[in-house]
Parts: sequence; C-alpha cells; structure tokens
Amino acid sequence: MKALAEQISDLDSAEIYGRVVSVRGLMVEVAGPIHAMSVGARMALETGDGPPIPCEVVGFSGGRALAMPYAALDGVRRGCRAVVATGAGMVRPSERWLGRVVNAMGEPIDGLGPLPSGPSPYPFRSSPPPAHARMRVGNPLDLGVRALNTFLTVCRGQRMGIFSGSGVGKSVLLSMLARNVSADISVIGLVGERGREVQEFLQDDLGPAGLARSVVVVSTSDEPALMRRQAAYLTLAVAEYFRDLNKDVLVLMDSVTRFAMAQREIGLSAGEPPTAKGYTPTVFTELPRLLERAGPGTEQGTITGIFSVLVDGDDHNEPVADAVRGILDGHIVMERAIAERGRYPAINVLKSISRTMPRAADPAFLPAINRAKQVMATYSDMEELIRLGAYRLGSSAEVDEAITLHKPLEAFLSQLKEESTSMAEGYQRLEQILQGAQPEAA
Repeated sequence: MKALAEQISDLDSAEIYGRVVSVRGLMVEVAGPIHAMSVGARMALETGDGPPIPCEVVGFSGGRALAMPYAALDGVRRGCRAVVATGAGMVRPSERWLGRVVNAMGEPIDGLGPLPSGPSPYPFRSSPPPAHARMRVGNPLDLGVRALNTFLTVCRGQRMGIFSGSGVGKSVLLSMLARNVSADISVIGLVGERGREVQEFLQDDLGPAGLARSVVVVSTSDEPALMRRQAAYLTLAVAEYFRDLNKDVLVLMDSVTRFAMAQREIGLSAGEPPTAKGYTPTVFTELPRLLERAGPGTEQGTITGIFSVLVDGDDHNEPVADAVRGILDGHIVMERAIAERGRYPAINVLKSISRTMPRAADPAFLPAINRAKQVMATYSDMEELIRLGAYRLGSSAEVDEAITLHKPLEAFLSQLKEESTSMAEGYQRLEQILQGAQPEAA
C-alpha cells in the first residue's frame, strides 16, 4: 500500500503545458507558463502522430524555455503541445532488476517482459552523501586480475579510472572485472557504446553467470545526447539503491568521456561558451557531481566505481582525463605500446596508482611488491640501451637482475580474458618470481 500511495502522489494534479514555437537543430523552444518550468524539468511533446516525445528543459532564452529531446524530433511542428511533467526524474529500482538490461529511462530492452517497480523512488540526479557522514573505504576487493590485485589494490568503496586510447583493450579489461570481481552486485553502464558490441559484451564477456548478478544500462552511440547522459545518471541511481540495502556494489561505466561529450553537446546547444577542446563549463561541473556519487555510504553499503576514460589521441593530459584523474582515488593507465607487443591487459603499472596503497596491500607481501616495482622501473630506465645492445652484462647487478626478471614479470602481468587469479594466488606467484622459482600455473 505504501508503494501504491507513493506512485499516486507522483501523479500530476493539474496539466500544465506550453506550445512549440520553433525548432533549431536539436533545440526546441517552448512558449507558455515558463514559471512552471525549471532547468531539468521534463516535458512531453504531443505530435498527434505517435507517442509523446520526452524532452528536458536545459535553459531559457527571453520568455521561452529551451528543451532537448530524448528521442528523434520526427513529427514535431509549430504549435505542438508541450506538457510539463512535474513528477518525472525518478526511477524505482528493485532487486528483481538483477539479470536485466535496461535503457537510459529504466525501461527493459532485453525482451524479458516488464520490470517490477521497487518501493521507493530514486532521483536520476541525486547528491552524494555528506562527506562528514560517509564511512571510510572498506577491505581490499578481489578483482580477479593479477596486475590490479597486486600492484594497484582496490578497496571497497574506492573509485578508479581506466585511462586508455581506442583499441588498447579497455573494454576487455572491464569485462574481466565484471566477471571475476568478488562484489555482491555489479551495475554496468554502457554509455555511448557501439550497438554491435552490446550483445557481444552480454553473451561472451559477461556471460550468463555474470549477468545474473548484474544490472546493465545501455545507451548506444546513435541515441540523443540526453539519453547518453541519462544512462550515466541511471547507472549511479541503481547502484545507490543496492548500496542502501547494505550491499557491496561494483559500478563499471564505459565511458566517462562519452558522458562528457554528451554534456558538451547539450551545453553548446544551450548556448554555453566552449572552453578547452570545445568542452563547456558545465562538463567540469557535472563530472564531480556524477563521480562523487560512488564511494562508501553512510552505513555498511559501498559503491566501488571503475570508470573508463577514452583519452583523445592517446593524450593522457587532455581536459576530461585531467579533470577525472583529480577526482578519482587512483588511475589505471593502459598504453598502446604495451598492447602492440602483445601483452594484455596493457597496464603500465609504473604510471598507474591506487591511492589506498600501500595500506590496502597485504603487509606480509608489501616488500615483494615494492621490489618488483623497483625491478620494473630499472628495466624501464635501461630498456632502450638493452634493446640496442649497448648494455654489457655484469656492469650493474641491479640491471642484470631486471633483465633476468623481465620476462617472468611480463608473463605475470599478462592474463587471458577467461583467466581469474585471486589476491592470495597473485602474491604467491609474484614472490616465487622474485625468488627465482618458476611460477605455478594459474
């Protein structure tokens, strides 16, 4: 009865509407009672030829409201009614959403029937918990990937970014995390993804077992900018619901860059001035508002966030990457040069960092981790001389050790997509390598 009463309260008591007066590109100008419209308010354009077209108010110009659509504007003409929906902007997740695939509006797109509504509404755009009331990050989270578990240990409630150019293996790494992570529930947001890859991700990468404990939010690249942005908001809203049930939730979002691009498209259409690389000021306002929603809650539930960042032209200092790196609790750098020599996942351990290290690592194995990083750093410094044949063995004991351990460490960092290694197994294999023993088969 409580859920029914809340749904009844969401209904509008009166219908407020304006009229479409012009359409410029993707921007719809609406005249009417603009006092009843606000930025972020929803409205529906009634074309008479089909279902209403949902829109969102993104600004005002003179005495008119500026709205952008969530769907194509086919059939919209001057004089169409624009009905203001005051009760919109909410979603009602439920535990029965597990195993389902939804669009950015929370509607099922997997052909498995309607989605049951949960008892309480969650706003698409909510504020993160107060900083003073949040719990601290929890215990280390087993991700199933050796390179991350050992050198870049992630704690429950931590937020990490995967920084990578196109075609370097970012999506494959995300699929490994989705399948192998020890979290209770995964919420996966595919923002601006290629439509061809969605089914491949669901069937091959995630698999039936991974999908059974996941909720997948999909917005493909052909959808309007508002839908792509909305997919990111819905991903965090669903994660917040499960966090409030005191679950350990893993959020995987691919990618934050496409969210920023969608926000840039919205801002430019609304008349915002472009700044760095055309990104509008609201992009750098919305990024922390989105990313800060992940993290520990005020009780036992946590949201561990893994956000991919598509670096433009392999420039890891481009505006979005630079902004996101300062917000998150660590970054995983993937390099094209590593991928080109056939080592996957192509993670550069030396350029990556987890801000919970070294506290998150097992104290018994911390000396082994530090030594391995020193060995890799030594080889990286001398790599060019070694490849040219300019280094003579015996000149330096440290360099000789780095040359000896280079191939075993590269094999340790390499991992097949179907392979999974626990944290304890990773520590043991690393210690065996440093002791000169042959690592056990995974």
